[in-house]
Amino acid sequence: VQLQASGGGLVQAGGSLRLSCAASGRTFSTYVMGWFRQAPGKEREFVAAINRSGGSTYYADSVKGRFTISRDNAKNTVYLQINSLKPEDTAVYYCAASRASGGSYHYTLDPYYDYWGQGTLVTVSS
Repeated sequence: VQLQASGGGLVQAGGSLRLSCAASGRTFSTYVMGWFRQAPGKEREFVAAINRSGGSTYYADSVKGRFTISRDNAKNTVYLQINSLKPEDTAVYYCAASRASGGSYHYTLDPYYDYWGQGTLVTVSS
């Protein structure tokens, strides 16, 4: 599967963005989807994940209550709604897809994902 992330940009603190990740192929609903981010000088970190049906979502503690992950399997797209943006949210945001088995604990881990998008830059000004 190929993933194309979009929706990043420059936004003031307190603002909102909606990131999208479009997937190629006909089997999108068989993938667990995740969002990760990498800030300048830091390692990539887990942000959010959603199971295959969209019925369960998972978040990093740092984004709970501000970020919402969702998916539309008919459109082969996963979204990340980001509200109340903070300067520390500045990062390149990556979407990722996995067909692996395993419990939700694995959804937070980089190696669980087989496919990665190219990333979209979110810059939050103070």
